[in-house]
Amino acid sequence: MDAQTYTEGLAELRTLRDDIKRTAAALSRLEAQRDKTVTALAAHDKAKAERIAPAAGLSIADIVALVPQLAPQDMNTAPSPTAPGDAEQPQPNPQPAAPAPDPAPPAPLQQSADPDTPRELPALPQDTDTDRWFNPTSGLASQYPNFIQQPHPTVFLDADTGVLVHRDHTVRLDLGDRSAAAILTAVFHAVPDTIQRVYITAGAPWHRDAERYPYLRDAVAAWLNAPTPGWRVDTGRGRDRMAGHFVHARNPVARYQRTNGDQHVEIRSVGEWFDLDEADHPGIVRDAFRLLWEELRRHFPDAVVLGSPSQTGRDLWTRTIPRRGKHADGFPVLSEELRGLLHATAGQGRNELLTPPRVREQLPALIEYDRTFAYAKHTWKSPVGAPRRVTGKAFTAWSAKEQHDALYGCGHWHIRVTVPNGWNHVGLLPAPAPGERAWHYPAAPGATFTTWAGGPEVHTALTNPLGPWKIEILDGILWEAGKPLDDWSKKLKDTWTNLSTQAHFQGNPQQARAAHLASRAVRSILLYGIGSFAQRPRMVTGTTPRSMERDVPPDAEIVGFDDELITWQRPTGFARDPNAHPEWAAAIWSGARAALLTQYHRDDDTYAGALHTPPGTVVAFRTDALYLTEPQNWPYRNRPGDYLLKGHLSGPVNAPTSEEELLTLRDTGRQALNNAPKEA
Repeated sequence: MDAQTYTEGLAELRTLRDDIKRTAAALSRLEAQRDKTVTALAAHDKAKAERIAPAAGLSIADIVALVPQLAPQDMNTAPSPTAPGDAEQPQPNPQPAAPAPDPAPPAPLQQSADPDTPRELPALPQDTDTDRWFNPTSGLASQYPNFIQQPHPTVFLDADTGVLVHRDHTVRLDLGDRSAAAILTAVFHAVPDTIQRVYITAGAPWHRDAERYPYLRDAVAAWLNAPTPGWRVDTGRGRDRMAGHFVHARNPVARYQRTNGDQHVEIRSVGEWFDLDEADHPGIVRDAFRLLWEELRRHFPDAVVLGSPSQTGRDLWTRTIPRRGKHADGFPVLSEELRGLLHATAGQGRNELLTPPRVREQLPALIEYDRTFAYAKHTWKSPVGAPRRVTGKAFTAWSAKEQHDALYGCGHWHIRVTVPNGWNHVGLLPAPAPGERAWHYPAAPGATFTTWAGGPEVHTALTNPLGPWKIEILDGILWEAGKPLDDWSKKLKDTWTNLSTQAHFQGNPQQARAAHLASRAVRSILLYGIGSFAQRPRMVTGTTPRSMERDVPPDAEIVGFDDELITWQRPTGFARDPNAHPEWAAAIWSGARAALLTQYHRDDDTYAGALHTPPGTVVAFRTDALYLTEPQNWPYRNRPGDYLLKGHLSGPVNAPTSEEELLTLRDTGRQALNNAPKEA
């Protein structure tokens, strides 16, 4: 780039900056007018949030936040943000009618109209008749599949350049306006009708009109719902019950079926599997999936790469379920009551930014340590079978050894926590924060809160190297410990190791890159496979003509709208999924959060983690990563769970005060580390 181009680019940025400011100001005025109108309508004696919400393009919860007196008597929390695996496990999406809902999960969280009030977590019932909670769901268990999974012929398409790769053939297509209809027409003009999956490697065609919409989800929904002559929305077939489109801001899934015929095809993003660079053309992506399949076949003889990592992960896991021995009858699925409680009380990765005055305004450095293939470290022990309840009274009556064994085992505990006086480090246990599914980590000395936490975190809080926290057990759920995920995880770890080795030693740069991407795909299979066990309540997406907005279901959330259609989502309870095991996901997430605090390295007889750094040096937690102000001499052997130095930004650095600022510094730190001279 020459100096003139650079100067012209700066001028363009200034123009865009001013346009953005003017647009934001106009949007702010419109939103203020909308809120004013909503408040005025609420004065009507027959005003209802469920009527006002679709007219305003808001959810019922948004209306209640504006006008608390409109809160319905039975209002539940809206669905949680996407968990790992959920984005890759699309939900039924009929158009426009929804199926009859399953019974809603019990003990729901209540939506608070006050955004500053922490939500109250549900508890186990106080009555003595809790058999229906602790007895597994009748007739539902994870069992070895009695069918052979069939592959879906696939092509890889760069939606920017039109380059399409099918097996060993490469062609360039004219994609027209990059609508779904144009893509389907172009693809099936060039490849056989047997193709069932189109992976988009670049171009994100569902964002083509993003500037016309306030949110990316709106743009995606409009792209998915645009007319596709000759095709209709897929309604599912055979064993593949996945139907309809899945609205996701960055990785949506479009499913179509020929209007006159039985041909089915889905359009997906490879972003579900791994992140790509600009140089990663579709041929490299094809090679990555080919390597992935070949390596998986070494450990899973009947392996098939399905549409998403979560689908692939769960399918591979089912083929490790024992057909003999103790669990030959399968792993039972928890009652819907306990699944609902775990969904509400078992958080996922820890994401926390510590801002001044908890850290310095000017940081001496910002250093990123990321736990390699972290979740694979925590799959060796998992809850199995029907759980039992352990009341606070029963726990108190146990011996010290019995208490230790219970907390070190597989349990989920309702606890009252007090931060010890003199505590000057990070928080250790998650507590409910204002907002849907939000968590924070109290650390102020003397702070008291009530929460739920897994055994690994409770055990860490009681035995951490800086001093025990005070914890009162109020109630608990305790399982027998087993190894339902161990064989699956070991095979995936071996696959990951083989592909990582190929990426390191492969002499051909294209094949090395393909092997690296395939190793990242294995990570996604395990990560999102675990997330899919969590099984959040089902979401059904539908559309209603604007002229019939009164027909929008009263418990629906508006996720997009245009001049003709309103797109909505509504929860419909839990499906009868034989592979729903939120207790496994909860145990792994708890173990991973605990390992961010302290982790023992047996071979080196040393510890790593946030609690082994000086107070005030932790800047942020981000799922599997720690951001610090000082370098650490932690061992790294490229094993699951090891802390890898991934970024190093020398200071002084202004302490980030938002996630956006943290991610910007993260990217700069990674680039700086990559450009730093390597030691001989």
